[in-house]
Amino acid sequence: MRQSFALRTLAGTALALLLSVSQAPLALAAANAQPTEAESFDLGSVDSFAGAFLAARTAEADRDYPSAVKFYKKALEFTPNELELQQRLMIALIMNGEFDEGVDLAKVLENDPAVERVTSVALGFRAIRDGDYTQALKHFKYQGPNDLDRLMNQLLIAWTKVGEGKGKEALKLVQDLEGPSWYGIFRNYNVGVMAAMIGDVDAARKALTDTVTDRNGGATAPDTFARSVIALATLEAQAGNKQKALDALSAGDELITNFAPFKALRTEIESGGQPKPVVATAAQGAAGVLFSIGGALNREGAEDTVMLYLQLSHALDKDAADTLILLGGIAENAKQPEKAIAFYRQVPESSPMRRISELQLGLTLAETGKVQEAREHLLALIASDPQDIRSYLAYGSVLSDAKDYAAMADNYDKAIEIIGQNPARNHWSVFFQRGIAYERLKKWDKAEPNFHKALELNPDQPQVLNYLGYSWVDMNRNLQEGLEMIKKAVELRPDDGYIVDSLGWAYYRLGRFEEAVVELERAVELRAGDATINDHLGDAYWRVGRKLEAKYQWKRALASEPEEAEVPKIQAKIEKGLPAIEADAAKVETKPVEEPKKDDKKT
Repeated sequence: MRQSFALRTLAGTALALLLSVSQAPLALAAANAQPTEAESFDLGSVDSFAGAFLAARTAEADRDYPSAVKFYKKALEFTPNELELQQRLMIALIMNGEFDEGVDLAKVLENDPAVERVTSVALGFRAIRDGDYTQALKHFKYQGPNDLDRLMNQLLIAWTKVGEGKGKEALKLVQDLEGPSWYGIFRNYNVGVMAAMIGDVDAARKALTDTVTDRNGGATAPDTFARSVIALATLEAQAGNKQKALDALSAGDELITNFAPFKALRTEIESGGQPKPVVATAAQGAAGVLFSIGGALNREGAEDTVMLYLQLSHALDKDAADTLILLGGIAENAKQPEKAIAFYRQVPESSPMRRISELQLGLTLAETGKVQEAREHLLALIASDPQDIRSYLAYGSVLSDAKDYAAMADNYDKAIEIIGQNPARNHWSVFFQRGIAYERLKKWDKAEPNFHKALELNPDQPQVLNYLGYSWVDMNRNLQEGLEMIKKAVELRPDDGYIVDSLGWAYYRLGRFEEAVVELERAVELRAGDATINDHLGDAYWRVGRKLEAKYQWKRALASEPEEAEVPKIQAKIEKGLPAIEADAAKVETKPVEEPKKDDKKT
């Protein structure tokens, strides 16, 4: 979407710039340092400025903010007044959730133009938290040209005025906010929750309805869209308009399907409950500004900026479940599962999002090696709500990773019993995963109908097309249909290295080696370092006479930690090459490379 692109581009000129403050002076000072491994990771062994600085930068690059804080503090012992170190320490402290200490340093750096955008927000947020709205207003002044910063500051000023008791003035300030088209969802959402808070129900209803019907805005900022749906449904429920409240949730379902908070709120409203408002204080409103913008910017490459926004938001609204879940997801992507678990555990038990956090918690426990604990945790979730299909998907993912295919098949059998005779389109993944379980158990007669059912529900699902098509080719059945399925999967996901590998390997199985090389070379570029793909390319190279390159690819496969059963096979190929074609055709039993189940883990 154009407006989404514009918003994300602007982020590069806003707070994102502050996360790469100039390091030239310090880099030159440390240029000749040769820190040992111990100096890079062990605080006690760091005995020089260069060692501390480089260790801090390494930790910062790894998003290991606890270590970054320690090493920047150590570096400041050698150069106490070094401005850049203070800048980096301040940001690291906020990123690590140490808000008050970060703000103390922000006060020292208040007049430093390099970090003015961070210090102003941090200082303003602490003033709001402490109820000093006059002081907060002084920090939210912004005269620059950046549309994103202008939007953020105008909204923060408005919420500060709400805190001062000037609700009508604040509301008009947001209603009159002019800017690019992508301002719409942020302006309307804030008008809606602000008007609801000060008792202007008509203005709140109109603004929130405009937000919920803004599909382009919802695609740009889905987290803000979800909050808008909940806010509108809550407003209508509190006004006694039960059916309008349920209609708002149905509108939300059209854009965000199977969203647990919508389900929980629907249950509460149907039972006659009175849900709490999304925003009840000026502090929550201000925190929501940074949550909304951070959620809209959340994508690969923007993690640092998003983390900064969300940690600042979290400092003002500790119980905001969606903020905690987003922070947990960022920690997971940064390969910090223990930190992710800590965020998930903070989600209040009363929150409609608690179940989402519990599901993610179970998956993350498995990633840390606590597989049995993860299994028990997810089984308990299934028992607590057997109708929640997401629980079966999460548990099935853990079983798949553990290669417990019998338990995985049994799990999905139970899920399909719950689904019943009329599965919905979004249930395709349950049938797909059950098909995989039975295929791994070598029960093709049970596996194949599940793949067909998955495609019946979702005809253009590339993972299913790839898996079924390749399985047919591998079994020397329905060869042309299978190849066409894989080709279609590649058309749908041309940049998916796993699916491109399947096409290359299908060509290989069909004896079309030159075509296999072309696709497998592309697969290696798309998914570097995958043992199976390198192994496949080595085989294809050997068949076209490129034997030195074949051995190189096999060695790369061996260095990429293949499955234990494949190691002796690859070693034998490195020593002896491949047998003649006649003997080879009957021996190849390799299954398609499976794409990691990231989608299954996004519950």
